[in-house]
Amino acid sequence: MITKIVVLCAYFLIVLAIGFIARTRWKSTPETYFLADRGLGPLILLGTMVATNFSAFTVFGTSGAGYRDGYAFFPIMGFGTGFMALTFWIIGRKVRQAGLEHGLVTPPELVKQLYGNRFLSLLFAVVMIIFTIPYLALQPMAAGYALEALLDLPYFYGCLLVTGIILLYTLRGGLRAVAWTDLFQGSIMFALLVASLIMVAGYHGGFIEANQKVLASNPELFSRPGGQGKYTLGIWFSFIVLWFFCDPMFPQLFQRFFSARSGRSISRTMLLYPLVCTVVFFMPIAVGVLGRLSFPDLVGKQADRILPMVLNLIAGDFMAALVMAAGLAALMSTMDSQLLTLSSIFTRDVAALFRKSKTESSVTGRIFVILLSLAGLALAYKPPATILQIATQTFTGLAVLFPTVIFGLYFKRVYSSAAILSILCGESALIAFYFKWIVSPVFLPVIWVMLVTFAVYLIVHMVQLIKEGRLELSTPQWATNIYFWLFAAIFILAMDYWAWGDVEPTILGIPIWVGYFVILSALQTIVMIYLIRQEGEASVGIFPTEQEAPGNTLQ
Repeated sequence: MITKIVVLCAYFLIVLAIGFIARTRWKSTPETYFLADRGLGPLILLGTMVATNFSAFTVFGTSGAGYRDGYAFFPIMGFGTGFMALTFWIIGRKVRQAGLEHGLVTPPELVKQLYGNRFLSLLFAVVMIIFTIPYLALQPMAAGYALEALLDLPYFYGCLLVTGIILLYTLRGGLRAVAWTDLFQGSIMFALLVASLIMVAGYHGGFIEANQKVLASNPELFSRPGGQGKYTLGIWFSFIVLWFFCDPMFPQLFQRFFSARSGRSISRTMLLYPLVCTVVFFMPIAVGVLGRLSFPDLVGKQADRILPMVLNLIAGDFMAALVMAAGLAALMSTMDSQLLTLSSIFTRDVAALFRKSKTESSVTGRIFVILLSLAGLALAYKPPATILQIATQTFTGLAVLFPTVIFGLYFKRVYSSAAILSILCGESALIAFYFKWIVSPVFLPVIWVMLVTFAVYLIVHMVQLIKEGRLELSTPQWATNIYFWLFAAIFILAMDYWAWGDVEPTILGIPIWVGYFVILSALQTIVMIYLIRQEGEASVGIFPTEQEAPGNTLQ
């Protein structure tokens, strides 16, 4: 026990030291505190993007899903999250350029700049806050699970401990401290997830033999629709669509676009992201599958603890504590970014409405960091569902914001009424699904919610154009762009319905269809390389800019 405590204390001290070294002045400007002076290069940007997106959900939620559903969950996360990186090109570089030109710090400020409507900006901010706080609460939840399994520390004490440490370096350091700690914690997470998979597989005779044992006892974990039979083609399609629309709307990822040093930084991050997703998501899912050999009877939320449980069983105190630091690294590197971004939104987009003085420092943001931490702890006190269930619901609420951003960036003429109604109708549809007033037996609610959101936006947009006599229908430029169709083909190939139910053949103990998705991710990366080379660093890529559009008012 002493060894575990020493290892974890050493890890926490290193993180605090990095945060202190990379600190910003207490009365620094918001641009310095929240965006690190817009100076993140490719390496730091990739590190903080990866660590920010790979949260407690990545380590604990996906290992729990691996335990319950098997390898069916891997392509959804490995390929689906990697495919989302395409939005870095479509959205990210335009967002960065707008932020640089107009001094924007938060996503709602971008929306206000695009639409010129304060109410829409406030609505956008409120939606981001409401649907990110439950996701923020997942981080102390997972910390409580991990420290309870490893040290027998009461669940909520673990939540308090990790939240307090995150507060210390986030309050003092801002994004500069968060970015450097993210790079460190992301590296730790990767290295120690590798170690955990090696240890778990070795404990059962090696990776191939361990998988063969699980295959003999639980063959449903090696095919679709998975261990619980829930990954039908409709659900599969829904999850990949969900990641594409929701991930770039995570406020902590969205704000990273503002902080990039150049378009090149964003492009390089996009190219490496599918590879990182493929490798990182495979490891906790595989640990969850192999965890069946040690703990065959976990149900529901219990499965989210499989990683700390199995490591506590098979590893020595030193390695168990060290590998558990990987999970803590994942959740800490997400929570610090969530706190920082939400506090910037509160400060600049909510509190600013009631502030008489136009002068601003980062002190208000730091106060909101504390308040948001308390809100996250309150929700983590008695978690209502599994990590995956909570994440799926909150992610759909954020996905509703996607049409407002993408159309605002690319339409030559935009109307705030279209954006406001699309958000209100989309969130209303989500509420109807949440309370089961409407049931979706084939797809996740995100499909219907996004159909409503896109339809309302486009209908209102067209009505406004007709009123002004500006509607001109013509072939949109993206419809004749070869890269659009190449990426569409890759997405369609990911719906490999012909392999549903297949377990054999296996390679290295895992089904061959798992390798199929690794190949798809590699193909996506190759196409993105050619896209960058052809379109050039200054181009926006698949969609036309306003100047490039040949007179269209409806793209």
